[in-house]
Order: sequence, then structure tokens, then C-alpha cells
Amino acid sequence: MKASEFFRKITSLYLWANLFAMACVVALICIGVKYGLDIYTHHGEAITIPNVKNKSFKDAQNIFDQIGLEVVVSDTGYVKSLPPGCVLEQSPEAGERVKSGHVVYLTINASKTPTLTLPDIIDNSSLREAIAKLSSMGFKLGMPKFVSGEKDWVYGVIVNGKSVVAGDKISVEDSVYIQVGNGLRDLADSVNYIDPIYIDENDLMGGDDFEEVDAPRSSTTEKKEKETSVEKKETSTEKKSETKTEAKQESKSESKSTTSDSKSSKP
Repeated sequence: MKASEFFRKITSLYLWANLFAMACVVALICIGVKYGLDIYTHHGEAITIPNVKNKSFKDAQNIFDQIGLEVVVSDTGYVKSLPPGCVLEQSPEAGERVKSGHVVYLTINASKTPTLTLPDIIDNSSLREAIAKLSSMGFKLGMPKFVSGEKDWVYGVIVNGKSVVAGDKISVEDSVYIQVGNGLRDLADSVNYIDPIYIDENDLMGGDDFEEVDAPRSSTTEKKEKETSVEKKETSTEKKSETKTEAKQESKSESKSTTSDSKSSKP
């Protein structure tokens, strides 16, 4: 390309018109983004949140609608002294500054008393375990009532003078009384004493028909039996000989005594 052609294209009106149009478009985009974000984010706006605690939900909703804020019920609670539908908590708190369209979360008072489900503690836990479990769940506990039975063992639960069981719904305002054993037996309990049965060993031996069978004798046992029999014979013969000698000595002494008596009787 020649230098004359290059300078001619650069100085062309068409080229500079396109460049100007592109610059205008970029400038408009930047301005639109800037002001558009300010409008979208409500730049420069600041609304102070009013205090709506202890007001009814309808009144609180009207107040927030007038200042351009939205209201959402996030949770419910229960305060006995306040009417149902009363605002208990709000988030953000009163006095904070937010932009229009911001959401304010409210906690309102329940219309009914909340209830809790009684866990399985009857005849299944000790007094200490039952108190710990019920307290952690939020039950209102009264003084335990002692009944006859195993010491510190839970035998029942009383609410408003009535017995309740596991799974029953109990109001958080009602007092729960645990029936616990005092370690004593009730006098009204009937106990049947049964005398023990003694079985005679002779009856047991006589009742079963067993046949006695001699065990097979070995050669060693036979030798021992022969030796014992020989020893018994020897001892018996010795005893017989001893008895004979003693008899002879007694007879001799008697004969001597008779002869001496006869001699003394002669003149």
C-alpha cells in the first residue's frame, strides 16, 4: 500500500464517524450502569426501623407497609401475659437503618399454649434421670410425690391430678409431678409365703429302678483282695489263740484257789 492511500483512509469521514459512534455507545453504557445500580440498590436511601414490639401483627404490618418495608413471620413464641398475635421479637432491631424493600422478620405470640410430648420415663428410669430429661425438654417440674416401692424409681407421672403416660401432650404451663418409690413396701400388698419342699434322698434312690452291676475286676484288685483276706484270717487266728491262753490261765488260777481253800479247811 502506498503512503497516499494510507493517509486517505485515515482521514476518511466514514472511519471517524464509526469511531465516534462507538465512543458514544460506551459512554452511554457506563452512565446507564452507574445510575441503574444506584436505582436498583436505592443508593443514598436510609429508613429507620420502628419499634413494633408488643404491638399486634396487623398494626406492625401496616407500619412497615407505609415506610416501604416488607414483613415476614419467622417464628412463634408464648408469653402468657401477652395476647395472641402480639409481636415478641423483630429482626433487624428497632433503630437500625435499612433501604426500602428490606425484609423485617417478626416473632409473634402463639394463640395456643405450646405442648411437649412426655418421654418414656415411667418404670424406665431413676428419679435423677427423669428430672434431667424433663428439665432439658422444658417441662415445669413440681415436687416429687413418694409412693411405696423401690427407692428412687419412677412409677408414674401426675399432671393436673391425672396420671399421664409416655406420648401424651402436656402444656408447658402445667406442673409435672413425678411419682417415685420411697423404698418401703405397701402393707396392702399381699405376699404369699410358700414353705420349701424337702425331698428325702432315700425316696430319690428308691424311686429310680437301677440295677447294680459289679465293675470288672482287674488282676491287681484280685491280689489286693486275697492279701486282705489272708491278713484277716491271720488276725482271727491270733485272736483265737489269745483267747485260749487267757482261758487256760483263768482255769489254773481257779484250781489253785480251790486247793488252797481245801487245805485251810482241814484241822
